[in-house]
Amino acid sequence: MTNESLDRDSWERRWEQALREHPDAVASRPPNAHLLAEFGDLRPGRALDAGCGHGSEAIWLAASGWQVTAVDFAVTALEHGRSRAQTVGPDVADRITWVEGDLGSWAPTTESFDLVSCLYVHVAGEVGEMVRRLGAGVAPGGALFLVGHRPVDPATGTPTPAAGQVQVSVDAAVDALDPREWEILVAEDRPRPVVGTGVDAVVHAVRRT
Repeated sequence: MTNESLDRDSWERRWEQALREHPDAVASRPPNAHLLAEFGDLRPGRALDAGCGHGSEAIWLAASGWQVTAVDFAVTALEHGRSRAQTVGPDVADRITWVEGDLGSWAPTTESFDLVSCLYVHVAGEVGEMVRRLGAGVAPGGALFLVGHRPVDPATGTPTPAAGQVQVSVDAAVDALDPREWEILVAEDRPRPVVGTGVDAVVHAVRRT
């Protein structure tokens, strides 16, 4: 990663500390509310959870019938997710493939997934390049779902808890997606329910068939 505070070793330390000091809080984190709202009723297929962290979204997708590839570069987080999936049940655990990979360069197999989801990833390089690289993994008719925590509230100009980070923005994501290949269903900044906790950029695009 370009920011030393967000490199692989620092994330390993963060996950080790979180799991050591607050294991119950990590285990009880629910899957992302935006993901549930957009895809809770979608027929399951093959999903990529890019930047899966501790695995809440991957486990929810698998429990909903999806075959999931869960990618992250933090081995500690992957091990926690794998262990937690086993506690949910072997049918769920068997639907998830855990992959160690750095989203600064890792690329999915072309047109292989019905859903590619990337939530709150701290982007190492240029946002548009990552969006295009992950989008290449979406099959025709499939969905690309991106959520980024905005570093500045677009309505007020006030720094958010993500100040100083590079994450997905609506403009960068939409600009990266060729309208001849993608239909944009959602592209908006959504304030979080609790005032002062930030604003999320949410993009849901479907690859044209």
